[in-house]
Amino acid sequence: MKTLWNFSGTRALVAGAGGIGGVVTEAFADAGADVVVVDRDPEPLAKLTRSRTTDGSGAIQGLAADLTSADACRDAVARAAEHLGGIDVFVHAVGTNDRRPVLETPDEVWERIVAVNLNSGFWLGRAVGALMVPNGYGRLIYLSSVSGLLAHRDHAPYAATKGGINQLMRVMAREWAPHGVTVNAVAPGYTETDLTRDYLAKPGMRASMEALVPAGRLGRPGDLVGPALFLASAEASFVTGQVLYADGGRTLV
Repeated sequence: MKTLWNFSGTRALVAGAGGIGGVVTEAFADAGADVVVVDRDPEPLAKLTRSRTTDGSGAIQGLAADLTSADACRDAVARAAEHLGGIDVFVHAVGTNDRRPVLETPDEVWERIVAVNLNSGFWLGRAVGALMVPNGYGRLIYLSSVSGLLAHRDHAPYAATKGGINQLMRVMAREWAPHGVTVNAVAPGYTETDLTRDYLAKPGMRASMEALVPAGRLGRPGDLVGPALFLASAEASFVTGQVLYADGGRTLV
């Protein structure tokens, strides 16, 4: 994929190899970055892994890890930094959902979604920040959601974690701005991924979801590539603490 940006020499860590995370991983590598991508599922990691090519594309190294504990997150960042020789860009694209009304959401569902979506964002971001701040440079990009702003029914744990991600990245941005480290989020609208496939397959669901989007269609993982690359680029050096909505206008209505 051709991009406007050249990330040759950039060292990137992406958490999440499926859907949006996988597409973003490939986009950074296509733009010249060397990437370590972390996921607990070895299948998408195997599909993404590749060596540096002669056309200037970067290498992708897969790293299997369950990111639901602080120790695992610290270890993943340390291993990625050792492999890459440091980390310049971090993308958090880990997420899960379980659509239920609040009164029908058991404790274990709440705890699992918070662990995957929010806890990993804090633990990974803290570990990455501990490397970037002393170096005086870094780009952190979180995948948020329009659910962090809008009150979708049957989304309580997911919405709470995305709202939490928005505030977490804002505080990180405030604290780390003096050190040349920017922290931002990209918030997609409803996007066609493995996470949403079964839900969209329900009778009438796709049409009803598309009707909510002024652009007239649902998002695709590739729609997040441009925003992510921009926020990681030198052109975005004065942009920090922002949520960039890539939602086809969903938050306008």
